Amino acid sequence: MRRSQDRLKDLLPGGNLGGRGLALGILALIVIWLFTGWYIVRPNEVGLNLRFGKYIGKTGEGLNYNWPYPIGSVIKPQVTNVITTEVGFRTIESVRTSRQTDVGEESLMLTGDENIVDIDVIVQWQIDPAAPENYVFNIQDPPGTVKAVAESAMREVIGQRNIQPVLTTDRAAIETEVRQLMQETLDSYKAGVQIRLVQLQKVDPPQQVIDAFRDVQAARADQERLRNEAQTYANRVVPESRGRAAQLVQSAEAFKEQTVAEARGQASRFNAVYLQYKAAPAVTRERLFLETMERVLGGTDKIILDQRGNGQSVVPYLPLNELQQRRAAPGAPQAGATR
Repeated sequence: MRRSQDRLKDLLPGGNLGGRGLALGILALIVIWLFTGWYIVRPNEVGLNLRFGKYIGKTGEGLNYNWPYPIGSVIKPQVTNVITTEVGFRTIESVRTSRQTDVGEESLMLTGDENIVDIDVIVQWQIDPAAPENYVFNIQDPPGTVKAVAESAMREVIGQRNIQPVLTTDRAAIETEVRQLMQETLDSYKAGVQIRLVQLQKVDPPQQVIDAFRDVQAARADQERLRNEAQTYANRVVPESRGRAAQLVQSAEAFKEQTVAEARGQASRFNAVYLQYKAAPAVTRERLFLETMERVLGGTDKIILDQRGNGQSVVPYLPLNELQQRRAAPGAPQAGATR
């Protein structure tokens, strides 16, 4: 108090401090102190008001007021900032480049079929705008808590799956399930944290066996490719074979019908000839003999031998039919009698 009075003496004209002057000075200090209770909350912040160290409420963006220190205080966490937590690796930044280093005690996890898988994951999170007081007052180390919850959730989800789907088809399902499990766990802690994204960065077998695993994966890819090629070939060849088989069946049916019809026709002709033969056997035999000779000898050269001649067995033969055909043909040479 004495030091304050000395300062006021220096400030007041003449250096004299009466009772009225002292009261005015104290009042001025109180007014200045009260004005220090005004504070501004930015759009990305939320104001948490404390009075004598106890949380009493929150305020939104803009100009707000709370009792000045030491009666009151304000904590202004940034609720729109997205924070990234790395699990299984760390990014080391330098002036020109950045590199990642693996953290084996975090990244190596056991699958449901007792295989080991090496997983790196990033988690993006932010303070829950609806409950920033939980983030500030309920957990001591929010980034460390989020990382521990992420690692625990990853181990639980990976431990329920076999290694093959983990490495191939279940990445999206794993990310969704881990995000949901993390949010449920943090909500049970009343941590005031919202999980925005869980993203798997690397999902591989351990480094010691990764080459052998890639060989197996390549063999499986070749197997799948060959299976697809075989299925494509079968889809093309089977219909073609069925079409050819149907065509052969139709041709066989047509040949069958034709053969049966010809056989029936021949049987009918034979029956007709047989009836004629029964009626006149000699005449029928003679006619059949002549028709057969006509069929057999019709296109051959003919020489007639007459054994009844007087020493001349060869009889002149004039082929009238052949001469007529040659005359009918244009440019054909004239033919005489042949023997």
